[in-house]
Amino acid sequence: MSSVVIRGVGKNYRLDSVTVPALIDINLEIHPDRFTVISGQSGSGKTTLLNLIGCIDRPDTGTIEVAGQRVADLSDDALSDFRARHIGFIFQNFNLLPVLTAYENIEYPLVLSRTPPAERRQRVTELLAAVGLADRARNRPGQLSGGQRQRVAIARALAGRPALILADEPTANLDSHTGAAIIDLMRRMQREQHVCFVFSSHDQKVLEEADDAVHIQDGRIVSLERQARAQGTPA
Repeated sequence: MSSVVIRGVGKNYRLDSVTVPALIDINLEIHPDRFTVISGQSGSGKTTLLNLIGCIDRPDTGTIEVAGQRVADLSDDALSDFRARHIGFIFQNFNLLPVLTAYENIEYPLVLSRTPPAERRQRVTELLAAVGLADRARNRPGQLSGGQRQRVAIARALAGRPALILADEPTANLDSHTGAAIIDLMRRMQREQHVCFVFSSHDQKVLEEADDAVHIQDGRIVSLERQARAQGTPA
């Protein structure tokens, strides 16, 4: 089963009295356990598509299914709950809470979902070790490098064991060396945590790592490249 199925999706925005099409007749399937990159120039529609996949926005036309759920059938409250249970987000500006430690930032979504304390402690400890920050658990974001903050953000996105992780330009604010290390980490997390990763990016190194590369121009998908990878073989 596909993680995401998009059929005939369109999205428009209003600028004063003018209707501007952001996405036009998008048809796409995003498969589980794959590294999918959505690329395109600024204004192409890639961030709009990512927001629709992430159930942050709703399409004007067409249908979207995420993890087997047709999201248009959900009320706003049900959609918020669905998003919290099934989708993790990684932002280019990290979006960590500055007053919380690395441990507490990762734990926060589990607190919101009322996960029992012992289960939270086990999951956060496991993720800190997985992203190489076990010795930084008590550090606040201001005491961490950009790469370390992004590692915390990745661990936080994985905390609730979502089926899908969305990342908006995850390497945009990192130097090339750190960005490459973050992509390697996300690839490893994708394999170990059995989660589908979807990125918006124009970083060539991210595109080279893609299992599936979706290219958008003027709101339309202009090409889709799928790479065959041997099962269990690292990219």
